[in-house]
Formats: sequence, C-alpha cells, structure tokens
Amino acid sequence: MQKYQAWIDGQWVDPASGEWFETENPYTAEAWALIPRCNAEDADRAVQAAYNAYDKGPWADMTATGRGALLRKLGDLLSENAEWLADIEVRDNGKLKAEMYGQTQYMPQWFYYFGGLADKIEGAVIPVDKPGMFNFTHHEPLGVVTIITPWNSPLLLTTWKLAPALAAGNTVVIKPSEFTSASVLAFMTLVERAGFPKGVVNVVTGFGHEVGSALVEHPKVARVAFTGGEPGGIKVYEAAARGLKPVSLELGGKSPNIIFEDADIDNAVKGAVSGIFAATGQTCLAGSRLLVHESVHDEVVEKLLALAKTAKMGDPMQPGTQVGPVTTRPQFEKILSYIEIAKADGAHCALGGQPAANQSTAGWFVEPTIFTGVTNNMRIAQEEVFGPVLSIIKFKTDEEAVALANDTLYGLAAGVWTQNIGRALNMSKRIRAGTVWVNAYRVVSYMSPFGGFKRSGIGRENGQAMIYEYLQTKSVWINTNKDIANPFVMG
Repeated sequence: MQKYQAWIDGQWVDPASGEWFETENPYTAEAWALIPRCNAEDADRAVQAAYNAYDKGPWADMTATGRGALLRKLGDLLSENAEWLADIEVRDNGKLKAEMYGQTQYMPQWFYYFGGLADKIEGAVIPVDKPGMFNFTHHEPLGVVTIITPWNSPLLLTTWKLAPALAAGNTVVIKPSEFTSASVLAFMTLVERAGFPKGVVNVVTGFGHEVGSALVEHPKVARVAFTGGEPGGIKVYEAAARGLKPVSLELGGKSPNIIFEDADIDNAVKGAVSGIFAATGQTCLAGSRLLVHESVHDEVVEKLLALAKTAKMGDPMQPGTQVGPVTTRPQFEKILSYIEIAKADGAHCALGGQPAANQSTAGWFVEPTIFTGVTNNMRIAQEEVFGPVLSIIKFKTDEEAVALANDTLYGLAAGVWTQNIGRALNMSKRIRAGTVWVNAYRVVSYMSPFGGFKRSGIGRENGQAMIYEYLQTKSVWINTNKDIANPFVMG
C-alpha cells in the first residue's frame, strides 16, 4: 500500500499528528493508499512557508515573464505525465479512464494560457483632474491563496485555481478532498521538477475540521478558492468573512436540460445522457432536470430509455466502460436514499433505481436511473443528488420552460435544444444560469468564464478576467508641484 507525505516548503514531510488514513478505490471498495492526516500545525507550517515565499526570496523577486516560463514548463511536464496522473485519479475517484485522461491531457492548456498572460497585465496612467499631480495604477498579487477542491475532479479543479493564482504572483496552499488526495500529491512531483521555489506551492491533506478550517481562518491567508458542496461552501464563506477575505465559491447545481419540440431529438437525447450519466452524474453542472416539451415527451423518453439501457458499467480503467462507480461510500448511500425519496413522492422510476447487480467487484455502483412523472416541487427536482439520476418534467410553452428552469435555488448551468436561433438566444438570456449551452452539454474551456448564479456560487473561473481575481490594484500619486497647498484641506 502506497504511503504519501504532505508537501510543505519544498519538502515531503510526515503530518504533525503522526497519523495517516486510508483512501479507497471505488471500483473495488478496497483501500489502496495511505494519506497524511494533517492538522492545524501542518496548516500553519504550510501557510508560513507560502507567506515567506511570497514576501521574500526568488519567487518574490521573479519577474512576471519568469513566472510565465515556469508555468509553461509545468504544462509541458503535465503533458508528458498525463496518463500517469489519470491512472492515479481513476484509482482514487472511480471516474472513467477516458474522462480522466481527457482532463489531464487538457490541463496543460491552463498553464500555457495563464503563463502567457502573466506578463501582459498592465496598469494605467490616469489623466487626473488635479493640477501638478501624476497618477498611475498597477496590479499586485494578494499573497497566500488557499485552494480547497472536491473529490470528483481534484486535479482539473485544482488547475482552474492554481494556474491564475501563480500567474498573478501569489503563493498557494492546496487542501484536496480527503477522499481523493493522491493525484494532487503526485502532481507536486511535477511542480518540484518544474523548478518552482520552495514554499510557492504546498499541499496539506486531511479533514475539513482538522486542517481545512485552520487554512481558511489563518491570518496570513489572503484569499480562498473553494469548489464543493453548498454546506461546505457556506462554512468557508462564513469563516472567510470573519477575516474579511475575498472568496470564490463554485458550488452545486440542479441544472435544466431543455428539449423543445423543434429539436433534433436524437442529438438531444445524446445530450441528455451526457448531461447526467457521464461521470456517473458526479458533476456540479449535471443536467439532472430534463425539461421536455409535451409533444415530443414520449419519443424522447422512449429513445432515452433505449440509449441508457446500453450503458456498460464496470471497471473504469477499461476503454469500453461507460458508467463507473460512485466515488465515495457516503455518496453511494446518499444517491440510493434520494431514489427512495423520489419514489415516495410519487415519481415513476422508468429505469434503474437500484445498486447495480452482477458486478465482479464490491464497488459502489448505482444503475443509471430515470424518473418520469416528476413535478418541479418534488425533492428529486429541487435538491442536488450528485449521481446518475435523471428527472423528466413536461412543459407546454416557452414561458413555462423558463419558469421551470428558473424555479430552483441554483443557477450553475443549462442546456437548450432547439433549431430556432431566435428561441436559442432568447432562452440563453432568460435562464438564470452562469453557463448556457445550445445544442451541446458539458463543454468547458480555459478561455471562457465558468461559475454560477444564486446558490451555485460566487465569482468565476477561467478566462482572461480570472487573473484579476488574484490581483489587487494599487493607485500611486506623485506630486510634481514645488509647494504643498494648505495642509489642512484635502487636495
């Protein structure tokens, strides 16, 4: 069994507690590695190391061009080691090798993009209205950034935060989910090989109440970037607010995937499957509510059931597998409980609804599950399940589709399936969600902002504007007058 260490101040170190905990393979339900159980002492050590690297030394003195070169080198190393990292992530979170390898192959682009952007952040000379005064602005890093990531895509979601934070000149402490820490720890070997100075990137692992809260509340942490569930996000937000720290929160969703009567039905059905059964439904942007126009409802359901029944479940490392296991045992139990809640509320289970049978291992598999006869006030239509469970809801008019789409506490994403460009543009404007796909689903890029409305979060990730979230603006005034006027009057 592999035994990992924490990465603090450019060194592999044992946790202060002297304790490790097991991480399990979701496919086999067996432990395969030991993860350091870090605590507040480790958090403090990591933050102090990050603060020292930010405040003085080679990183503090490095030019933006130099930082960009390091980021691009890290991107190259990622590209060379993409499959190795993907294999670790599959073993730790149970997602398909095809999906994880796709992510790790794509991850270098974030480091190339923000590495290229690092030395292109310009200030401005302000033509102020004060005679004899010269004013200019420039942007400076915030300091130490705490990054907290979930168990569903730990490496990719770390990258979304790490690349712009480093490009801006900050230093970071990463706390991955206790369920999936191995790939982030392995990634630190590439950070070391790339030549980042000690203390610039640190990783502490363990449980939120033991190490996560200590990071968020540490007085030398300047910003917190969090992706995870709403309850955890609220705790982070409250703790950060006590220190007046800016945060970004990418939280949950109950995203509508809307099929209109003029849609290409075959493509729309594929989009519905992609939206909920890909990644075993364990994505914040999952299209878990399928809104279908009543005139095509039966056709959509028939084709959707036929396609979903062909999904091959099994070993996520095998190329033919289409649906893998649920990542954690608690999540597996949560999904099954929501299936029972839906049945009790009167929804009709048209497919699945059970733990998957006849698997060759003891892994945590849930059958792809489809509910029909769902109304939008049911819990299955309002609460995030985070699993392969789809709720189908009928609608009659465009107005009703908009009302249903927006009738949720969340606003992360939405899909619109139509061949009418006017309807597509109108719906994309009226749906209150941070991302709207038209005739597509689950498409993201380092170039385009991603984030939610309402309880789906605060702030955005990706895109050029993201780097400014990790910078602060300084205004500098220079007096070119020989004499200072009345010192008792504001200039």
